[in-house]
Amino acid sequence: MLLYIHIPFCDSKCSYCAFNSYVDKFSQRKAYMGALLDQLKHELERFEVSLDNKIETVFIGGGTPSTVEPSLYRPIFEMIEPYLSEDCEITSEANPNSATYSWLEGMFTLGVNRLSFGVQSFHDEKLKTLGRAHNTEHAIQAIQNAHAIGYQHLSIDLIYGVKGDTKDLLQSDIDQAFTLPIDHISLYALTIEEDTLFEKTPQMAQEELKLTQWLFQQINERGFKQYEISNFGQYRSRHNLGYWEHKDYIGVGAGAVGFLKNTRFYPATSVETFIQTPLEIHTEIIEPDALISEKLFLGFRSVVGVDETILNPKQKQKAAMLCDEGLLIYQNGRFFNTDFLLADEIALSVEGF
Repeated sequence: MLLYIHIPFCDSKCSYCAFNSYVDKFSQRKAYMGALLDQLKHELERFEVSLDNKIETVFIGGGTPSTVEPSLYRPIFEMIEPYLSEDCEITSEANPNSATYSWLEGMFTLGVNRLSFGVQSFHDEKLKTLGRAHNTEHAIQAIQNAHAIGYQHLSIDLIYGVKGDTKDLLQSDIDQAFTLPIDHISLYALTIEEDTLFEKTPQMAQEELKLTQWLFQQINERGFKQYEISNFGQYRSRHNLGYWEHKDYIGVGAGAVGFLKNTRFYPATSVETFIQTPLEIHTEIIEPDALISEKLFLGFRSVVGVDETILNPKQKQKAAMLCDEGLLIYQNGRFFNTDFLLADEIALSVEGF
């Protein structure tokens, strides 16, 4: 069982961001966290969380979780504490400019043991282009502070495929990253989404396959092994893996999503509506074929792979053909992808049979 907590507040709106986040609703933080607590209590009952059915991982995402004071998180941690597995991975996202030393200390005291910093680049000009509110010095200091406080696992996000990216610039980002006490990197190609500032300038996204392949190789060679199309590390995030393994997950907060067996749950996306009616949740039944399709796409883009028992005879035959071509590997009843950059094409190829 996984738990995702969505914090929709941001100190700035990045040029590429299409997530449910807001820069002008800080006055509603206290009311929002109260509503979030109400929904959480409801979901713990719906998902039958108990001392025998515990929460394996927690992920606080956004938005920017570091814009909310640790004291406002305390009631949430008090509610879930009895139901956390003994070795529960508890991650929070953070922005370098708002993750102050006191915020980092406060979250560590509550039980957060893993941080994911939205660094994106160690080049100030690129950060300005992306609309980030921090600079390189902020990022380095925040990571070093978190390490000094005692966080067990630290991760950073980096973005590539941005207009102006060169091999030298990306090499510099990698070199700087590996001077820091991190054990995980999430690497994302810039994509142009609707309702973002970059929607009007799609030329800002300029991914090149050869440069992407080189970048992946560089990180792998440094000992951060790729375990999903966007994730590399000496440590593998158990929360991430839980999604790709298609585990049940609770989603609380405006714009979060929950999943239980064959049903998805969608709370309101509007902060105001969520505060007023946190238990007004839209449900969606996922048909069996759609569930299999999701397992194919998630499995082939990660080290999780795909269980052969979910495939029909023609799909299994196609997967075997891809093994003969060296695109898949078959081990212990599962098919594994050998090149995550081809994940979608492989999933579509197998699904079509």
